[in-house]
Amino acid sequence: MERTVLDNMEILVEKGIYSSKMELISDALRSLLRSKPELKGKLAVELYKEKKISLSKATEIAGLNLEDFKELLREENIRISVSPAGPEKVRKETKKILELRGK
Repeated sequence: MERTVLDNMEILVEKGIYSSKMELISDALRSLLRSKPELKGKLAVELYKEKKISLSKATEIAGLNLEDFKELLREENIRISVSPAGPEKVRKETKKILELRGK
C-alpha cells in the first residue's frame, strides 16, 4: 500500500520531528516559498485583493519595494484601496503630534 502525504505527516509528528501538524505545514510552506519566490508575489497579491492584509504587509510578503508591488497590482488589474481616516482617528493623531511637539 502506498503511503500518502498525510501518512508521512503523521510519522514526522509521532517521531517528534515536529511538535504538531501545523508546525510541519508552516515549515513546508516556508520551504515552498523559499524555493519558488514568485509564489510570494502571488500570495501577497491575493491576500491584498481579499483585503486580508494591508498594502505595506503585502509588499513585505512579496519581498518587493512599494513601487514594484504597486506595479504588480497594476499588472493584475487590482486597484489600490486607500481607506479614509475617520474624524476620530484624525483627532487622536493630531493630539499625539501636538503632545510630542509640546515636549
